[in-house]
Amino acid sequence: MLQFPLPPVHCSVFPLLRQRLNVTHLTSRLAPHSKTSYRLGPMPARSIASATISFGLVSVPVGLYSSSESSATVSFNMIHKKCGTRLKQQYICPKDNEVVERDDIAKGYEFAKGQYVLFSPEELKALDEKATNTIDISEFVPLAKVDRIYLDRTYYLGPDKGGERAYKLLTEALEKTGRAAIGQYSARGKQYLVLIRPMNGVLAMEQLHYAGELRSAADVPVPEVKLKPTELTLAEQLIEQSATDEFKPEAYHDQVRDRVLEAIQQKVEGEEITAEPQEAPQAKIIDLMEALKASLAKKGEAPGEQKASRSASDAKTAKPTRKRASKAS
Repeated sequence: MLQFPLPPVHCSVFPLLRQRLNVTHLTSRLAPHSKTSYRLGPMPARSIASATISFGLVSVPVGLYSSSESSATVSFNMIHKKCGTRLKQQYICPKDNEVVERDDIAKGYEFAKGQYVLFSPEELKALDEKATNTIDISEFVPLAKVDRIYLDRTYYLGPDKGGERAYKLLTEALEKTGRAAIGQYSARGKQYLVLIRPMNGVLAMEQLHYAGELRSAADVPVPEVKLKPTELTLAEQLIEQSATDEFKPEAYHDQVRDRVLEAIQQKVEGEEITAEPQEAPQAKIIDLMEALKASLAKKGEAPGEQKASRSASDAKTAKPTRKRASKAS
């Protein structure tokens, strides 16, 4: 049975440790006499579930793949400071002041403050949507017309056995038409809205929010403000100074995650962790024009200064010419 939302793919423990804590260094320190060797390298992608894309009379068997690495998340466990044991989670009834065992726990919906209606596991199961392994496509829409605010999470789809030709056909057809497939998927008792789009020769399936799950942008209070033309000009110049023609995600790194992993490594090696001195807070610029000019100055000279410097430069180059001309006369 396919579960959705799908759990993240857990890679092998040794590539995970290598990525987090440098396995080679740890094994030499913690197990210097071990003769076991491990091959460390990128793990091939593994399908985490199977499904079938269905539209009209066409069926495309596919495998689902995670689009992100669970190892990117650094998580900590709750530990008892006294003995170093990992703590267990328990449910406590504040009224009876006692631990409630799993068999004595029921699910309830709060319809009024402090008032609940209870549901048994059988009643909840009867309400669940019947799980299928079929992605039922209902329409094809222009991809550019689907606002990115609806995006919840993304999975890759790869061709399953016997579906290579149909998979290739659907991928190229979506690519050429500039459209995406919209459909629904039932799994784990729920019904999900999904979008399938081509991505560098591969199909990507995006789980979308339903319209009722999103708040309208009109709910955000934005007062009317009249801008000055000079303010808008400076803002446009600031944007152009940092403008690029393409997005390069590899240029960005999670510095907080790197700092945490480095601290973990230091702890493993028995080193002390000391806090770095904090930078003095910079003075806040209240005036919008001054803030724009200061921002432009960090990238280069402000427009007025550029004109002034060019004029001064032109004047300097012109003076020697006049002197030489006077001598010639």
